Amino acid sequence: MELHESVTHKNGRQRKPVLPADNMRHQEAKSSDMDTEEEETLLWTEENHSKVRKGIKEELGSVLLLLFLYVLQGIPLGLAGSIPLIMQSKNVSYKDQAYFSFVFWPFSLKLLWAPLVDAIYFQQFGRRKSWMVPTQYLLGIFMLYLSVTVDSLLESDEHKGPDVITLTAVFFMLAFLAATQDIAVDGWALTMLSRENVGYASTCNSVGQTAGYFLGNVLFLALESADFCNKYLRFEPQEKGIVTLSDFLFFWGIVFLVSTTLVAILKKENNQMDLKKKKREETQGVMETYKLLFSIVKMPTVFTFCGLLLTAKIGFSAADAVTGLKLVEAGVPKAQLALLAVPMVPLQILLPLIISKYTAGPKPLDIFYKAFPFRLLIGLGYALLVWWTPSVKQEEGYPVYYYAVVLLSYAFHQVALYSMYVATMAFHAKVSDPVIGGTYMTLLNTVTNLGGNWPSTLALWLVDPLTSKECQGAASQTCGSPEEAGLCVKEGGTCVTVLDGYYVESVVCVVIGLTWWLLLGKRLRRLQEESPQAWHCKSSK
Repeated sequence: MELHESVTHKNGRQRKPVLPADNMRHQEAKSSDMDTEEEETLLWTEENHSKVRKGIKEELGSVLLLLFLYVLQGIPLGLAGSIPLIMQSKNVSYKDQAYFSFVFWPFSLKLLWAPLVDAIYFQQFGRRKSWMVPTQYLLGIFMLYLSVTVDSLLESDEHKGPDVITLTAVFFMLAFLAATQDIAVDGWALTMLSRENVGYASTCNSVGQTAGYFLGNVLFLALESADFCNKYLRFEPQEKGIVTLSDFLFFWGIVFLVSTTLVAILKKENNQMDLKKKKREETQGVMETYKLLFSIVKMPTVFTFCGLLLTAKIGFSAADAVTGLKLVEAGVPKAQLALLAVPMVPLQILLPLIISKYTAGPKPLDIFYKAFPFRLLIGLGYALLVWWTPSVKQEEGYPVYYYAVVLLSYAFHQVALYSMYVATMAFHAKVSDPVIGGTYMTLLNTVTNLGGNWPSTLALWLVDPLTSKECQGAASQTCGSPEEAGLCVKEGGTCVTVLDGYYVESVVCVVIGLTWWLLLGKRLRRLQEESPQAWHCKSSK
């Protein structure tokens, strides 16, 4: 279920696990953007900082700045993750949810414009600030615009629903800007910190984005919920939560504008590298970078691996993309679903540490292969959970044991998910050509993310066409479309779901997943037996 992407920071669309430093970079689409420059940058930092070793206390200000910038990055992602749950409570169609799911694509596609961010900049202003400052200003402006218009965009009545197209366009731009800011901050982190402390950049990344996502998603949904606030935070009930979406957007819009101005004025980039070691750090030409990516993809082993990555997650799409929305549709409070992410944090920190012990060997994809069928079975378990949910609803809400069952099922799902994810990242690190490791890793991670995005969007899109409804109480009326459903109600009838498309999808996805596991899973494992030379790009030698 992922209890929907909003609960688990799937930025893709799953929470970014923290992997051991000796294993690999720890994130989905982000996991190697910083590596792209690291190959050259660390040469400079090692040479220039070996003479003067800096303790973390001397660079505490830079570490805190990086942490803050990553927190800001997580805010729009968290807000974007909360919108599907809000829309679902307003009874939008799953086709509309599919439209909005494109909001989560930019972080998976940023490889397409990352070379431009690296190559084009104003040297006097700063290589990274040239992109970070404008993108953060635009993020603040978009948030202020949304603070004025979001209520009307989400407004729904019996005649019309939320303006999903406009919401998708605006939040897509927010995600695009956040992804661009991420590229710039990742690159700045490598020169902002000394060689001894550059490892803290990864920690700032993980902790900052997770904290920002938590603020923009879990905390917001809790404070926006009137039921949650009345139950836990107020002495006298009120109709609305403590904060509204417009208030939240306005506050963070101001924070973005003010903080960006302060960074632009007060924080200088370290330009010594550009002046003293310009040739060594000189940015690779944009066209050369794209040609290199194409040459990597053309290699037979990489091409086969990419095809497997793009199809492996089809079997999980219904469980991951639709289950959380179905629970909201059944009446489970969205704030309670969001809060289920909190007790999962320790598990999500420990799981990569434990799993990495089993993926550190020569065949990390064996763990992927073994976890695959268990994750498929958990998907069927989610379908049973959705079917069971209406029967346990009480007048005052859902009992504690229900949430315990949801939390337990979510924990099992996380074990299977992280087993596959850590195994995949370990294999990426194992096969990437060290000469072009950053570009290589970024490409593989991008394909991995796309392999999760497109099936989720398709799964959302197909729920409504696969759902069968009939009009009861009004002769000769049907419920095949919203207009027909309106006529049914107008004639005194009621549209009743005969067959929910979610259950159809769940079964079909499991069948497709098992077929993939039986026919292609062994092909995936055999890739581990290929020689290192089969993965190395000739143009990199």
